[in-house]
Amino acid sequence: MVGPGRPLFVLFGSSIVQFSYSNEGWGAILADIYARKADIVLRGYSGWNSRRALKVLAQVFPKDAVVQPSLVIVYFGGNDSMEPHPSGLGPHVPLPEYIDNMKKIALHLKGLSDQTRVMFLSSPPVNEEQIFQTLGVRCRTNEACRIYSEACLKLCEELEVKGVDLWTALQQRDDWKTACFTDGIHLSPEGSKLVAKEILKAQREAEWKPSLYWKSLPTEFEEDSFYDPVSQDGKSNINISELEFSRSGRWE
Repeated sequence: MVGPGRPLFVLFGSSIVQFSYSNEGWGAILADIYARKADIVLRGYSGWNSRRALKVLAQVFPKDAVVQPSLVIVYFGGNDSMEPHPSGLGPHVPLPEYIDNMKKIALHLKGLSDQTRVMFLSSPPVNEEQIFQTLGVRCRTNEACRIYSEACLKLCEELEVKGVDLWTALQQRDDWKTACFTDGIHLSPEGSKLVAKEILKAQREAEWKPSLYWKSLPTEFEEDSFYDPVSQDGKSNINISELEFSRSGRWE
């Protein structure tokens, strides 16, 4: 660990999480927005489903850790919702088991500390034709994503976990099929912007105490300094610790 201590956010999920720091991804967007406010740690595992995540949950999030996360953002469901393979192999997880797995994940994370908050991202939509054109397979349907998304959000209500409805949010764009994906599954920069906005909106609306919304958190080492850039009149310094450039307008 390095100091001073900051709130710790952990992104936990499958490829939508693992790839969230590349290609102008939503994880990188959050890391930029929360610079000097919170540390954002990536625990993304491409191809994983809720069943595999549950097996390593205690290793990724040990209950005896000295520092526990302030927020865990979880995404599993897209791979679970894939069509089952005749061999029984592959990532498909039946819906009842998926719900049970996600419940166990939520309860474990909520039990890490009194101050640990949990947010679930529901399955985003997919562009079935783009998947076939780029990957040559037909193993995912948007309807299955809807079913798993709705199940995830219903569970969030039952467990008082903050849920983010990505399936609906991305489809608000008229051109979502062509704008939001690189291959019909994984997010383009435009798709990641939508995800980041929905996460920030959920953080702003959450009744968490203390709030974890970026504008509510203090900026580290924000005090005025003689070493700050000198103003044009040459008589004072300009505190640039919270200089945001175009950030506020984009992420409000």
